[in-house]
Amino acid sequence: MNEVILNDHNKQEYPPMHSAEHLLNGEMARRFGCGRAFSAHVERKKSKLDYRMPRQLSDEEIRSLEEYVNSVIAADVEVTEEYISQDEAMTRFDMSRLPDDASETVRVVHIGGYDQCLCAGVHVDRTSEIGVFRISSTRYQDGVQRIVFKLTESK
Repeated sequence: MNEVILNDHNKQEYPPMHSAEHLLNGEMARRFGCGRAFSAHVERKKSKLDYRMPRQLSDEEIRSLEEYVNSVIAADVEVTEEYISQDEAMTRFDMSRLPDDASETVRVVHIGGYDQCLCAGVHVDRTSEIGVFRISSTRYQDGVQRIVFKLTESK
């Protein structure tokens, strides 16, 4: 179930980590208005996301983000997908990262009512498959907040 899957670009994706990345990205955009990460490195052992922000997140904000993601994981919500036209997607999403050769129909991944975004990647079926989310380190430098996170098996 949590196997590594190769996508169309032969990049290995680990569905639990990719789904956790969606949850953190969505909450960062909602809570801090910084949008989704402008740079992401998502791998099985650890992942990092970079956000442009006017200030460093406090330790309390970091703990709160970690608690939020774990609460959505514990809620065991369904991860679904829908297919919509690019025209409709333009009214709902930032299209700047969509490849030039993308088809007229694009895929939207929904994690319950917690997150939705354009994505061609592989995800878990339910958030309970993600495991325990832990922010292992953060760094703020030159207007960029980096968040590094890991997953451990559910207890």
